[in-house]
Amino acid sequence: MALAVDRRIFTPISRESYKWAKEYRYRTAVERVNSRLDVSFGFERHTIRGLAKMRARCGLALCVMLAMALGRVREKQQERMRSLVRSVS
Repeated sequence: MALAVDRRIFTPISRESYKWAKEYRYRTAVERVNSRLDVSFGFERHTIRGLAKMRARCGLALCVMLAMALGRVREKQQERMRSLVRSVS
């Protein structure tokens, strides 16, 4: 009955549990990626028209993010893996 009233308040998982903390970490990680797409890759103010073009552009941006992280790992710079700034040799 309580879940039917307001799901935001009465969640199926207790907010004090370890499972809630784990699930919330996933959410914050996704929010970080979304923020990086908006701010760093310029999707906040775009002029792209059409869903197919937008999906392609977002896919390319995500590939660039993964490629940069992979490059940092291969260069033994794991501490800078999430940085979008140019790599220092």
